[in-house]
Amino acid sequence: MPEQGEIIAERYRLVSSIGHGSMGVVWQARDERLGRVVAVKLLNADRRSPDAVAQMLREGRVAGRLRHPHAISVYEVVEHDGKPCLVLEYLPSRSLAALIAERGALPPGEVADVGRQIAAALAAAHAEGIVHRDVSTFNVLIAEDGIAKITDFGIARAVGEGTVTDARLIVGTPAFLAPEVAAGETATFASDVFSLGATLYTALEGTPPFGVDENPYALLQRVVRAEFEPPRLGGPLGEVLLRLLHRDEAQRPTMAEAHKLLAAVAEGLPLPAAPPKSGTRLLVVRRHVPRRVIAMVAGAAVLVAAGVVIGTIVQGDRPGSAQANPTTTTTTTTTTTTPTSACDARYEVTNSWPGGYQVEVTVRNTSPQGLTGWTVTWQPAAGHTIGNLWNGTLTQNATAVTVTNAGHNAVIANGATTSFGFVAAGPEPARPAVTCSTAG
Repeated sequence: MPEQGEIIAERYRLVSSIGHGSMGVVWQARDERLGRVVAVKLLNADRRSPDAVAQMLREGRVAGRLRHPHAISVYEVVEHDGKPCLVLEYLPSRSLAALIAERGALPPGEVADVGRQIAAALAAAHAEGIVHRDVSTFNVLIAEDGIAKITDFGIARAVGEGTVTDARLIVGTPAFLAPEVAAGETATFASDVFSLGATLYTALEGTPPFGVDENPYALLQRVVRAEFEPPRLGGPLGEVLLRLLHRDEAQRPTMAEAHKLLAAVAEGLPLPAAPPKSGTRLLVVRRHVPRRVIAMVAGAAVLVAAGVVIGTIVQGDRPGSAQANPTTTTTTTTTTTTPTSACDARYEVTNSWPGGYQVEVTVRNTSPQGLTGWTVTWQPAAGHTIGNLWNGTLTQNATAVTVTNAGHNAVIANGATTSFGFVAAGPEPARPAVTCSTAG
């Protein structure tokens, strides 16, 4: 068993255990080389089978492909005691599940704001061909400042990735599964959309859409039938949730469309599409259920007898005090754009270390109409190399860095924002003058 103070890969000193699950334990650790706080995921001593090792390596490969401000980043895969360990971004936070357990149902505006952040990260994952497969309240982390991030790509699967579990097995957290997945079909982008809807429904109503049951088999049967009571609260948010929770996966919005819907609710704008088609069957379920039962059912479970494996490593719930990163520096500059520009951009260094830094750029629509595309440009710092760009397309030469929108974030409503980011090699530069132009 790992111990406090133990050094992993001659670099990461374990500080305290912050989470555990069926696969392993997650520790807060200090990167002795860069002087920053990270999270380290290690396999449990009794879960070091070839399949468990392959699953952790796959998590590193799959999640390592994704760089997004609302997804927990995988920095690297290292070896300890002959087994792989994941080094992850550390976010002082609490899980959405813990927040609901403490406060009960959350206000619609807060739920929509969390939803649009998570949908943005999942839309980026889908654009990379990654299906998360376990979107739930346990895998949504909320920082003290309201920043939300999706975590635990342990059972995620990318296009072209093989599986380390039998194809007959169902993998995921039961209360948040899509009906087709509960029936034994392969998880898809559309099932991630449903699971996000179930996660947000739970936050809005205080209980999952299919209720809770100490018998997970009975719960799975209700999920397969897709019978639930429509949300009582939320107004426009309730309408959006019904779209995400449509029984017919072909009738659900894409994750990028879900992001637009949730952003519209969060910003008080009209919904951008017509109400969903009929077809979702509804059934009243029990309402007043003890929270302890919710925790029992929504947690990871292993249904071996029925050939159903349901598991996830739950990120630990942390008290809400924000922890400063001693190596992180943050600077912000807002662009000056021409009078005819319909957008502006804010360039922010969100993290820096010796020889490198990370940037997030927020693009805002300043026109009265919706934009259908945008381009952000600035002069590059001499000798700097930009890589790992997310949510955009990069073009760089000696005189200009140009980033154009990705397919899923091209359209921006009036007053709304989107963002992209990147990691660069070189010392943190002086603030560049950034310009934004539009395609419509």
